[in-house]
Amino acid sequence: MGWFNEFGKKKTGVGSTIGAGVYILVGTVAREHSGPALTISFLIAGIAAALSAFCYAELASRCPSAGSAYHYSYICVGEGIAWLIGWALILEYTIGGATVARGISPNLALLFGGENSLPNFLARQHIPGLDIVVDPCASILVFIVTGLLCVGIKESTFAQAIVTTANVCAMIFVIVAGGYLGFKTGWTGYELPTGYFPFGVDGMLAGSATVFFAYIGFDSVASTAEEVKNPQRDLPLGIATALSICCGLYMLVSVVIVGLVPYYAMDPDTPISSAFASHGMQWAAYVITIGAVTALCSTLMGSILPQPRILMAMARDGLLPSLFSDVNKRTQVPVKSTLATGIVAATLSFFMDVSQLAGMVSVGTLLAFTMVAISVLILRYVPPDEVPLPSSLQESIDSVTLRYGRDTQVISGENPAMSTSGDSSRPLLGNKNVAVNRPVVEKQEAQATCTLNEENRRKIARWTIMLTCVGAFGLTFAASNLWLPSLLRYALCGAGGLLLLSGLIVLTIIDQDDARHNFGHTGGFICPFVPLLPIACILINIYLLINLGADTWARVSIWLAIGVLVYAFYGRTHSSLLDAVYVRAVHAGEIYRSSGDSLA
Repeated sequence: MGWFNEFGKKKTGVGSTIGAGVYILVGTVAREHSGPALTISFLIAGIAAALSAFCYAELASRCPSAGSAYHYSYICVGEGIAWLIGWALILEYTIGGATVARGISPNLALLFGGENSLPNFLARQHIPGLDIVVDPCASILVFIVTGLLCVGIKESTFAQAIVTTANVCAMIFVIVAGGYLGFKTGWTGYELPTGYFPFGVDGMLAGSATVFFAYIGFDSVASTAEEVKNPQRDLPLGIATALSICCGLYMLVSVVIVGLVPYYAMDPDTPISSAFASHGMQWAAYVITIGAVTALCSTLMGSILPQPRILMAMARDGLLPSLFSDVNKRTQVPVKSTLATGIVAATLSFFMDVSQLAGMVSVGTLLAFTMVAISVLILRYVPPDEVPLPSSLQESIDSVTLRYGRDTQVISGENPAMSTSGDSSRPLLGNKNVAVNRPVVEKQEAQATCTLNEENRRKIARWTIMLTCVGAFGLTFAASNLWLPSLLRYALCGAGGLLLLSGLIVLTIIDQDDARHNFGHTGGFICPFVPLLPIACILINIYLLINLGADTWARVSIWLAIGVLVYAFYGRTHSSLLDAVYVRAVHAGEIYRSSGDSLA
């Protein structure tokens, strides 16, 4: 799989991230939270997303695999947690794709003249007996996208590049035409007695939490890592470029829209088109609708693209049936996984009004973001000493182990032939009166002390990472739940903040593990400001997770409970770890290369 170059990564990341949300969120957030400060809300949300992107970039370049966050969790935390992350991501992409598909047909109808202007075979139909509204157009669009993805990653990327270009052009039109109107009318939206922060700084921050989800999608770049020619270079560049473009476009659009119309007069459903219509530019609504349709189509492709790769990674590990791991030899695409994903998403989009389930999409994303940040801390401070490899590589494992065993013997001076060669009359240590065994004993004692210190450092690092996560949860939980008694809230906030601060100080003081330099692929992107940046990422993501609401968590809990049962009765009994051979992590890459396989 070597077709996916840097250009394709940028297009996929931008196409998956710039969805129709920006066409709707600006109105709701401006009216209810931020007011004219909407631009700063997008900036803060972009910075928060960038924290996760930095963590993703290091792991994606170090461990390029189709599984993305599932694969990183599998390596760093373990199979059980990785299964839950993968199971949550399956929910995210399935419901996300169905939700996006259901939103395309109403926008298409607007282009054809009205809400009910689509042909009967495409228009939504209400079935009285079942009291459901079916959407044939959504289902057909999902099958079309699935077919494109089955053809090949190069072809599907080209198609996504076309719709992404149309979407970006529509946003540029909004920026240019809106900027002209703003200068012509005097930017009436900014000349308000309430000022730039009508809801205060708290309202602006609340707006940031809402618009954060407009940036979700760059993780699809990491999920296609195996199709990248140069993952150490292209993955970080693709993620960074996608986020930069999206953040810039979001901020410019919000600057224009909140300046054209006072925030309290914005239409929450169609904020951009109504802003232009209020200035006599009714025709602009068609351009904006085209942008919304292309944004939805691009997001639909971005939603369906990653899931087959995650299914493939889970099937490789034995947690799902092996048919999901089959890759077509001609197209180099997991066709069976892609078809399964498309059929499920098409069925949901045809029968279900999934708008009530849309909040569940965010759970998988935020859980993945949190686990990726934790994985960065683990790889820096306590990287795994050993990794499991399939027993099919036993021949390569024996070859590499034998070679390194010989090298270790020669280097350590255990070869008797080397110790007797040379001038036998020359003193071994330069002084005949010195006992030859004393330095050896001292060296062994120094090695034992060093090993003991390293074990203590790793133990401290493990406990610190765990307690830091506990502190982040306690702090955000207490700060978000105002119904708690004041004394309990303050106590939880204090304890959580103390754990969080202590964890940051301890991880800053202790050394990072030297083995991190040899783990996975080296020479790629390195996440800066560790441990501060990953800890800030964990804190923000946990805060957003807690604030998703009780109803959303009730639905997600049911899905996760089903996942636990599937893992207990199938995944655990078929896991590849049952027959795995554990080798030193530093040798894993060479073993894969000597076997002719690729490091996944």
